[in-house]
Amino acid sequence: MQIWSWHGFFTYLGSPYIFRGALLTLGMTAVSMVLGFFLGLLIAVMKRSPQPWFSWPARFYVWFFRGTPLLVQLVVIYAGLPKLDIRLSVMACSIIGLTLNEAAYLAEIIRAGLNAVPAGQIAAARALGMSERQIAWRIAFPQAFRLIIPPLGNSVNGLLKTTSVTSVISMEELMQRSQILVQDQFMVLELFSVAALYYLLMTTAWDFFQRRIEHFAERPYRRQQRVIPEAVMELPISSQDAR
Repeated sequence: MQIWSWHGFFTYLGSPYIFRGALLTLGMTAVSMVLGFFLGLLIAVMKRSPQPWFSWPARFYVWFFRGTPLLVQLVVIYAGLPKLDIRLSVMACSIIGLTLNEAAYLAEIIRAGLNAVPAGQIAAARALGMSERQIAWRIAFPQAFRLIIPPLGNSVNGLLKTTSVTSVISMEELMQRSQILVQDQFMVLELFSVAALYYLLMTTAWDFFQRRIEHFAERPYRRQQRVIPEAVMELPISSQDAR
């Protein structure tokens, strides 16, 4: 009995069928992440609102979507919407489910980033007469974005792998296409190893891209840290300090 076939492994490693599944995985990840970010931003702002009719719906949303499995959410969307006479494609159901679930986690990440902005800066901006919108876009959001890049990058990494759950509603992404070939070719280890390698390559590429984003976001702060010590060294020494 043959346990492993190198020929089968390399054959399906370059299979266009598997490659297109990987592209679908990347596409779903990108679309769901962008939509989830903006929805999460809205939920985070609502949750920080002092008005209960804004904060309580946001709290319920985060509580519900973080407290129930994504698998259940996808099945409810895929099987429940047709009962309401709403018929969507498998791709649309997958993106909706991934977006709604991811937004709940991103809302907490964004909220934590906004809370980390020093309150003194917000108070100073209000004292200068800046509007709440100006404070948000010029002070709060730029600083919060720099702080949330690492956890945001981890969320992208996790979402890349979480897309495999959509295979339960017959979304033909990377994992589903691998399973279809397994049922046809009976090469379980080889095909799932190919899928794992594709996921590893995608997450590694994203890790490199994330580091570049972090480096770019930190540039103004590193420049400021270099300028301040130089300015301190150039301060005149008083006669009292010289003694």
